[in-house]
Amino acid sequence: MANKRFFTSRNVAFLAVLVALVVVLQVMSTLIGRLGGTPLSLVLIPVVLGAVMIGPLAGTLLGFVFGVVVAVCGVTGFDGWTFLLFTEQPVLTVLLCLVKGTAAGAAAGLLYKLIARKNRYAGVIVASLAAPVVNTGLFVAGAFLMSGAIQNVMAATGVDAGTTLVYYVIIGLAGVNFLIEFAVNAVASPAIYRIAELFARRRRPAAAEGQAAPDAGQAPSENGAKILPPAKPAGERTEK
Repeated sequence: MANKRFFTSRNVAFLAVLVALVVVLQVMSTLIGRLGGTPLSLVLIPVVLGAVMIGPLAGTLLGFVFGVVVAVCGVTGFDGWTFLLFTEQPVLTVLLCLVKGTAAGAAAGLLYKLIARKNRYAGVIVASLAAPVVNTGLFVAGAFLMSGAIQNVMAATGVDAGTTLVYYVIIGLAGVNFLIEFAVNAVASPAIYRIAELFARRRRPAAAEGQAAPDAGQAPSENGAKILPPAKPAGERTEK
């Protein structure tokens, strides 16, 4: 039943739009980084939108797509830094890309589902802020697991010899990106809430139309099933 509710035509269409947004926004962010600018990371917004408006499964799927795009950009060399890391640790690099994105989307969806029972607006804010925290936190953890590969990348990119691994990973790699992602999601969370409310209102009439009204003279039971009148005994005449 849950799968049927998820794979409705409306959900699938909206999910397809969000997947396209994830791909385009991540490629644009990587391109800006290649040109020497500071990437304006907007990719987590459609991930959170899907997690809030469709559910944790949608958030997980969109986060996975985000990870796939990051991995493909790295493996193909479109993202130069990720490509260098991939040449050092190919399997762990791809796994890190996939896990951090997937976990960010799943966490946003699950936290919203949990908190929205009491306050939907608070649920949207927490989900919006949790996504960059989980994404960056797992990246930092994965980078420390690949400390040897990171140090080789530092040497290949001409990082000052006095720079420590901790400073390079937390400040140099994650710091600016995390602050941008966190600020963008914090600013966007009210808009995400409004969109989610509109989406929910449009779904309610459709759900109401799908419930057939009981026939006249047949009272519904407590669980919604129709109660048929008792059958007449055999041989009993019907009075006219």
